[in-house]
Amino acid sequence: MTLSAWELFLYACAVGVLFLTPGPVWIAIVARAMSGGFHAAWPLALGVVIGDAIWPFLAVLGVSWLVQEIAGFMMILRWVAVGVFIFMGVNLIRHADNEIGKNSRLTAPGMWAGFVAGVIVIMTNPKAVIFYMGILPGFFDLTKITTPDIIAICAASMIVPLVGNLFFALFVDRMRRFVTTPGALKRMNIIAGSLLICVGLIIPFA
Repeated sequence: MTLSAWELFLYACAVGVLFLTPGPVWIAIVARAMSGGFHAAWPLALGVVIGDAIWPFLAVLGVSWLVQEIAGFMMILRWVAVGVFIFMGVNLIRHADNEIGKNSRLTAPGMWAGFVAGVIVIMTNPKAVIFYMGILPGFFDLTKITTPDIIAICAASMIVPLVGNLFFALFVDRMRRFVTTPGALKRMNIIAGSLLICVGLIIPFA
């Protein structure tokens, strides 16, 4: 295994920040948790794990060959990651007042319906595509990556959002009114946006 503990920790933090940024997965969890409580939302979180395993795996395999062919491509990816993180953070802060909406199509009853909804949401989530396909390669030297490294990356990509999504679903279940108030969402968006900017500023020195 070539990855250091610091590299994995920084990447896990970035995945955590990605989880904190409101998007399609949040909308799906809120929709199901508010309609059926935690029991309706946790299968969706398990479905999301599928995409959180597939996207980083495809990113590593799909980009590694290009890294080996083009000199300096890793440096380009690193600065792309910096730019995207800062852009996402600034954009999130600018639109901190946006509310999380509801989508009745995500509230179909049943565990299987929740699981399938989770898979669909994460596989079509533009935020996840940008992160895993465009930003993940900026964290690691893909010219030296090994099978244990890929397993560690995929594990971090799965575990961090899963834990976060389960706690978020439980939070919505317990405090359904609070989570949808404009003030709470605005504060959450500002914090998440600031964290995204901080991660972007740290990447060049990792």
